[in-house]
Amino acid sequence: MLTDQRRAHILETLRLTGRALASELAKELSVSEDTIRRDMRDMATAGLLRRVHGGALPVTPELPDFSARQSVSTTEKAALGARAAALVKPGQMIFLDGGTTTAEIARRVPKDMALTIATHSPTIAAEFEHHRQIEVILIGGRLYKHSMVAVGAAAMTAIDAIRPDIFFLGVTAVHPSHGLSTGDFEEAAIKRHILMASAETYVPVTEDKIGALSPCLIAPLPKIAGLIVPSGMDAERLAPYREAGTEVIEG
Repeated sequence: MLTDQRRAHILETLRLTGRALASELAKELSVSEDTIRRDMRDMATAGLLRRVHGGALPVTPELPDFSARQSVSTTEKAALGARAAALVKPGQMIFLDGGTTTAEIARRVPKDMALTIATHSPTIAAEFEHHRQIEVILIGGRLYKHSMVAVGAAAMTAIDAIRPDIFFLGVTAVHPSHGLSTGDFEEAAIKRHILMASAETYVPVTEDKIGALSPCLIAPLPKIAGLIVPSGMDAERLAPYREAGTEVIEG
């Protein structure tokens, strides 16, 4: 097999499974592990993958800061926000994660609906300034400025005192085998804590996050009630999630 063919196969393996093991690929392609490692080393230098012990992982793109993400409000996120808000019923307690997609959910909650909104994001809380029927519980703690959310022990203690009906969880990646992930270890921990406190968790995701991996695991797919995805996506890309038993709601 030619070098370009081997490397294309490595990238395809990363896309499908989220990781590539040198030992497995060597057997599969009938070449030495040294050959595969050399391919991976060169591909890592070219920015095509990330080397780890025994193999490789997909490249994790560096996320822009919150202010930069906030300035990009796509029609895709707006549609996800509307579909998510349609799941909300009067009288519920809803926990909104931080982020630009969950901000779109906040903007589409009817102003005359009586709800309790819990959030650890001051920017999300501010979205409800003019909602007279909505009580807002703002969870405090150390501010993780990249995502503008509270994290740490104080935040976790406050979350222990509530039981939200629905948690709208923000992630940077969702993978059929490796579940839901994000880029920061402490933020992943607070998201996982909210998920465990909530009756149901839904995850609105833009198309670029589907099939991706980030360094810090939040939870496996069976822990959530469903994914909210853009309408019109290729059915083949969504099939592994449905086969895993995850409800997929198209927005």
